[in-house]
Amino acid sequence: MNTATGPADRHRWLTDDEQRVWRAYLHATTLLEDHLDRQLQRDAGMPHIYYGLLVTLAEAPRRRLRMTELAMRSKITRSRLSHAVARLEKNGWVRREDCPGDKRGQFAVLTEEGLEVLRRTAPGHVTAVRQAMFERLTPEQQKALGEIMEIVAEGLQPNEAGADLPWLR
Repeated sequence: MNTATGPADRHRWLTDDEQRVWRAYLHATTLLEDHLDRQLQRDAGMPHIYYGLLVTLAEAPRRRLRMTELAMRSKITRSRLSHAVARLEKNGWVRREDCPGDKRGQFAVLTEEGLEVLRRTAPGHVTAVRQAMFERLTPEQQKALGEIMEIVAEGLQPNEAGADLPWLR
C-alpha cells in the first residue's frame, strides 16, 4: 500500500516496482515453505523446521551441537528450539545430553533413529526443492538468486554485541 501524503511525508514508501518485487517475494516464499512443509509432513510426519534441525545435527561433529549453537545455526529463538527438540525427543530422533563443566548447558544429539528418518526423507525432500525451485530457474538465475539472498542475509545479521537476533532471545 502506497500511502504517501506528499513532499512533507517523512516516510519513503516502496515504489510500484519495489512493491511488485516485495509481494512476489512474499508470495513465493510463503508458497515454497508451505510446499516443503506439506511434503515433509506427508513423507515423515514433521514440519520443515524439524527437518532443518535434523540436517544441522547430522552435519555437526559427532552429530551433536550445544542448544545455543543449534538455535543460532537454525535462526530460531531458544524457546522455539526447546519446543522443537522436545517433540523430536518424543519421536526418538534427538536426545539431550548435559554439557560437562557447564551445568546450564545442553547438547542436542541426533540419534541413530533420527539419522535413519533423515536418510529416508532426504531424497523426497531434495526432489521437492528441485522441482519447486531449481528446475524453474536457469543456471544464471540460480546464481543471481544465491548472490541476492546472501546480500540480504548479511545485512540482517549484525555482528555487534547486543544485536536483536532470534537465537539470543
